Amino acid sequence: MLLNLFNEMRAAKVPVSVRELLDLINALKHHVVFADMDEFYYLARTVMVKDERHFDKFDRAFAAYFNGLQNLDELLQALIPEDWLRKEFERLLTDEEKAQIQSLGGLDKLIEEFKKRLEEQKERHAGGNKWIGTGGTSPFGSGGYNPMGIRVGDAGQRQGRAAKVWEMREYKNLDDQVELGTRNIKVALRRLRKFARTGAAEELDIDSTIDHTARDGGLLNIQMRPERHNAVKLLLLFDIGGSMDSHIKVCEELFSACRTEFKHLEYYYFHNCIYESVWKDNMRRTQERIPTMDVIHKYGSDYKVVIVGDAAMAPYEITQPGGSVEHWNEEAGHVWITRLREKFPKMIWINPYPKDAWGYTTSTRIIQDLMEDQMYPLTLEGLEQGMRYLAK
Repeated sequence: MLLNLFNEMRAAKVPVSVRELLDLINALKHHVVFADMDEFYYLARTVMVKDERHFDKFDRAFAAYFNGLQNLDELLQALIPEDWLRKEFERLLTDEEKAQIQSLGGLDKLIEEFKKRLEEQKERHAGGNKWIGTGGTSPFGSGGYNPMGIRVGDAGQRQGRAAKVWEMREYKNLDDQVELGTRNIKVALRRLRKFARTGAAEELDIDSTIDHTARDGGLLNIQMRPERHNAVKLLLLFDIGGSMDSHIKVCEELFSACRTEFKHLEYYYFHNCIYESVWKDNMRRTQERIPTMDVIHKYGSDYKVVIVGDAAMAPYEITQPGGSVEHWNEEAGHVWITRLREKFPKMIWINPYPKDAWGYTTSTRIIQDLMEDQMYPLTLEGLEQGMRYLAK
């Protein structure tokens, strides 16, 4: 049974190995969970999924497998073995209930009748006094009343949350192939971290406090230290306007997350391609421009550079002087990109368009070559890959 679940996980691209499968089997052997679908769902997810980005894939695989079980008897035999069922009845039932069971012909008769009705019943049933279902007075089912019965499924209208989870796919926006959102964008950025203690001593140093207190014969001697901050320096360059208008929301979320994660952050805007000047205020982009050469000279080579743009433009906007659609540029765009790469060794390009669409745009391929293939899609996986490269 679990082997088929394992196969569904592999088919759904969940990176699960035989080691995780054996761990799950071992957990079941030790009765970590038993005969409870909710608990089994969470146990399986905990054991088999090591990264939250794969939760949605796990939910889809879990649903595909359990929704494909057409024979309830197979699930019953796998989760509720007959010998356990007998022992549980003998242990839990009172003498009065055991006497009532005998009125049906004994436990053997009850189990035999239960299996027979499983084979006969073809659809869900609620109420009544015969079929297995919810409510009613049948001796088989849940949420109803019969003192001589076998419980099948959740009690009453509780409805197991596990089924809701894998059907609702609560983690679908964590999938590493979808565009980023506010919820997970910070998780991806945290790949780019280098902590350092800077500023005033405002954080309690527990280890040092204990050490100094012991040295002072038990007299409390509180020690403080500077807080840890992400010491990475980041320079963001955003393409703005034109075809980027459809990506404003995700770019705003990316910018907001960067401002939270990075203490040393600088940003500028450009349109289509980087030329001799950039700007910080889009409302005054024609009056207040900053020479790109000043940006290159102002920031040290220890800055990591992230360019965000769709790279969709006419090829001559990159390759030719005067190619800009807004002004006359004395030098071609590729010259300025090359200068940036020479100054900043760690530089990447984040593209909001899906990666499989890049090959259809000549300008995108040109930018990829200029960036030495350091272009990444604006997905959780793409952003994390880009952060890993910058962190090297």
